[in-house]
Amino acid sequence: MKRLWVTGYRSYELGVFSDKDPKLTVIKYALSNYLKSLLEEGKIDWVISGANLGTEQWALETAISLQNEYSVHTALMTPYLEFSKRWNDSNQMKYQNLTEQVDFTASTSDYPYMRPSQLKNYQNFMLEHTDRALLLYDPEHPGKTKYDYEAIKKYQEKSDYPLDIIDFYDLQEAAEEYEENHRKNFY
Repeated sequence: MKRLWVTGYRSYELGVFSDKDPKLTVIKYALSNYLKSLLEEGKIDWVISGANLGTEQWALETAISLQNEYSVHTALMTPYLEFSKRWNDSNQMKYQNLTEQVDFTASTSDYPYMRPSQLKNYQNFMLEHTDRALLLYDPEHPGKTKYDYEAIKKYQEKSDYPLDIIDFYDLQEAAEEYEENHRKNFY
C-alpha cells in the first residue's frame, strides 16, 4: 500500500464559508492535479485524511471524485469519537455524508475528546500509517496545520517520509491555470 496523509488549513483560516466560494474551486483543482500526478506515477493508492472542515474534507471529496478514473481508496480518520458533535447541523450532515462515501473510517481513540494527548496520538498514528504527506499550508502563514507540519519535519529526521506542500503561490498558479483552461473551453 502507498498511503498519502492530506491535511492543511481549516476552511475558516482560508475564509471559505460556502461550497460555492470560488476559492474552493481553485483549492480542489490544485488538490486534484496533485493527486492525479501521484496516482499516474503509481506513488499512492490510498488518500487518508481527517475530518476537519477545510482541506481534510476537501481532499477526501476530491479523491472520491477521482475514483471513476483511478484506483484510489479513501480513509477518514478522527482523533476521538463524536468528532463532529459540537458542529452545526449543516456541517454534521457534510461529515455524515463523507463518512458514507469513503472506503474506511475509524477513530484513533475509543473515547470522546478527553485530553490533548488524543490529538498527539492521532498525529503519531497518521505518521506511522502513511508513507508521505501533502499539506495545503504556507509556513509563512501559520495556522493550526503548523503542528502537523512541525511533527512531520521532526519525523523526517528519522524516517524517509516525503512531504509536499501546496502553498499560496501554488494556489495562485492553480487559479491562473484554471482560469486559462476555463477561458479556452468557453470560446
